[in-house]
Amino acid sequence: MTGQDGGTGHRENTGHQRAPGLREAMGMVGRGAAMGAADVVPGVSGGTVALLTGIYDRLIGSLGDGARGLGRLVRGDLRGAVLHLRQLDWTFIIPLLVGLLGAVVLLAGVIEGALIDHPEPMAGLFLGLVAASVMVAQRKVAWTVGRLVVAGIVGLTLFVALGWQGPPVTDPSALALFASGAVAICAMVLPGISGSFLLLMLGMYTTVIDIVDERMLADAAIFGAGAVVGLSCFSTVLSRLLDERADDVLAVMVGLLLGSGRVLWPWPHGVGVVSRHAGDAVGGAGLGWPDTAGGLAVPTLLAGLAVVVVLGVERLARQ
Repeated sequence: MTGQDGGTGHRENTGHQRAPGLREAMGMVGRGAAMGAADVVPGVSGGTVALLTGIYDRLIGSLGDGARGLGRLVRGDLRGAVLHLRQLDWTFIIPLLVGLLGAVVLLAGVIEGALIDHPEPMAGLFLGLVAASVMVAQRKVAWTVGRLVVAGIVGLTLFVALGWQGPPVTDPSALALFASGAVAICAMVLPGISGSFLLLMLGMYTTVIDIVDERMLADAAIFGAGAVVGLSCFSTVLSRLLDERADDVLAVMVGLLLGSGRVLWPWPHGVGVVSRHAGDAVGGAGLGWPDTAGGLAVPTLLAGLAVVVVLGVERLARQ
């Protein structure tokens, strides 16, 4: 893959592994935790965090390799599957998964509560994160008129689509859980598309949060199986596209990031969530302006702080 100014380069073979130091492993745990926390929030993507922290290519490459191994297993080629899985970069995958899953389990209820109790400040913070993500991602694209048009169309399409939100689904079927897992996980690895918000649009966000909070293992297994299948299919396609059409794919991602701003706009409602206690929609895709100057100050300050922090982290990652 090609890029500019610290952009994405061709992925290295993930089969060549080396034992990481404690500092590197803890860094991956931290990145995974940030991705997990982001994936819980409607409107923020774990893929955005991966892009910002410089591990997006490595993540997609590992997912693609894992998908090929699972494909061999499904076809009954046990030896080929084992060979592919042994070549995976486990020193990267395991710490990342530990951080990601730990954050989802520990923070799901906390973040949902913060989104409900403080929707506008939280939305301002996340809007700043996405704005900084756009600044980082656009530097990695060799822009042409065609790519600018594509990014604009994608952004506008997503902006309009995010205006729709389905009612909460109660007592979903196993098939609905499986399909929701497949759809959400694909969005979670794409910068700019929030798997949580797709669940919100499908009416499944509250259900999935309850599954995590209440340790409903059977439902979690069904949702997880859908996620594995969806990710296996999607990551192979995305990995190939990133290898062959990197700038085009990144232009689309910039458009997705821009379009996601609709659900992160702080006013009048903030980030869209559904209270599992009241069953009422809180936030969503409402667009407005604060009634007072005080209502403008805190979200704007947090958005600016998020931009500064993200650009600082990205600068350190490039160095």
